[in-house]
Amino acid sequence: MIASNRTINYLRISVTDRCNFRCLYCVPSSPFSVIEHKKIARYEEILRITKLACELGITKVRITGGEPFVRKDIFSFLNRLCAIENLKDISITTNGALLTRKKIEQLTSFGIKRLNFSLDTLDPVKFSQITGRDRFKQVWESIFASHELGISPVKINAVILRGINDDEIENLTALTLKYPFHIRFIEYMPMGNSAVEKQQQILTQEIREKIESRFGKLVPVERTFNDGPAKKFQISGARGIVGFITPISSHFCSECNRLRLTSRGTLRPCLLNNYEKNILNPLRNGASDDELKKIILSALTKKPAFHGLTDQSSENIPISHMTSIGG
Repeated sequence: MIASNRTINYLRISVTDRCNFRCLYCVPSSPFSVIEHKKIARYEEILRITKLACELGITKVRITGGEPFVRKDIFSFLNRLCAIENLKDISITTNGALLTRKKIEQLTSFGIKRLNFSLDTLDPVKFSQITGRDRFKQVWESIFASHELGISPVKINAVILRGINDDEIENLTALTLKYPFHIRFIEYMPMGNSAVEKQQQILTQEIREKIESRFGKLVPVERTFNDGPAKKFQISGARGIVGFITPISSHFCSECNRLRLTSRGTLRPCLLNNYEKNILNPLRNGASDDELKKIILSALTKKPAFHGLTDQSSENIPISHMTSIGG
């Protein structure tokens, strides 16, 4: 599939807006309601949309939430997803708190070899402050169980905020010296009614300067076929990778190959743009496969050449919070 002169081969699927964490940069500061169950796409509906998207050129899928593992029967769904023809790469973004060694073994038996963990701190007390939950031990054990069971690469995503965890940049980076982990620093994206203040945002250049002052010059790493938007580097002699995802300081819109399917059954061509196309209602109203494919292609015509988040005008800030879209 082609949109804005880009080949779109990557579908990010949110299976739920529910999460067992309440991360301060993700959940709105004001009260909010989760989506009614009847308005959430059923597994059979997600599988049908995914199969059609694969027929149009999608080869890579990432499962997100909320937290995907809070949804009932998720493992049965993942098993069926992995059986879709032409789907070459399936990965999952998770906070890891609900995973166990046995569950990770089950994922690898399906053919899932890549997991992205969200972890912003190595301090259990600070972890509770950021996530609203005392689950650091479970997350840490899941990360290392994944590593021991052959998940590769194990990616750890960290959002760095001033005055909260900016003193841990070096410690998170140091994990790459001992383990083949990908530590990825993601610039905070103001979305919805966030509890995070603008002045808490730290951009990549400042993070990189802190890393290089401690570990020396970062060496660029060659990109591979399945790489996402992260710019990859390595400390000399390190086993792992340091990545930077820069939606604010240096947007990568021209390289974006993604289409999103939200848990509400809407197609979202851009995370940082409010446009969505409903595909769930037509599906439930009896639309044919060809009609659904036309909806997918129609959504892609609205994929913007770039997002307007950096100007901070109210009309450009996404009104949806992250859990309702899918990270």
